[in-house]
Amino acid sequence: MKPMTKNLVLSAMFLAIGLILPLFTAQIPQIGQMLLPMHIPVLLCGFVCGWQSGALVGFVLPLLRSAIFGMPVFFPAGTAMAFELMTYGLVAGLLYSLSKWKCMLALYRSLVIAMLAGRVVWGIVQTIQLGVFGSGFSVQMFLAGAFINALPGILAQLILLPLIMLALGRTGLVPFKTKRDMNNEKAES
Repeated sequence: MKPMTKNLVLSAMFLAIGLILPLFTAQIPQIGQMLLPMHIPVLLCGFVCGWQSGALVGFVLPLLRSAIFGMPVFFPAGTAMAFELMTYGLVAGLLYSLSKWKCMLALYRSLVIAMLAGRVVWGIVQTIQLGVFGSGFSVQMFLAGAFINALPGILAQLILLPLIMLALGRTGLVPFKTKRDMNNEKAES
């Protein structure tokens, strides 16, 4: 399969997963908000398909879910999430693609920086949106929304994404090396 076709198909798959995954937690919205089910496919899209696809899927996903399912509410949550998830896909994909070694350390570095950047962008967009429309956005609201309430989802991402990338690396779908692979390469040279 041509790389462009492969990325298009995989991006569509990640978009579909992002649309469907939150349905499993929709019955209890508080759990869905804590587990962040749309973030995982967007971050994977950035790692697997590159920053362009990750950014596009990240931006479109919350807006499309809002249009189809009414969740997240389009404004202010959906629009802020669009910029947040776009940042996740863009930063994760860009940093991982620029890494010399496609290994666990590169993955974690890209993941943590993307997660922080996305939360900062979310906070900026929320501040602008809520500031313009009068209700305001405090530091406490930012910390609660970006970190405290999201802690279970953050932990899930830090555990699941490396495991998924390791499995995808073993299939050959993505370049991913373990420490053993890197040691074998050093021994061969």
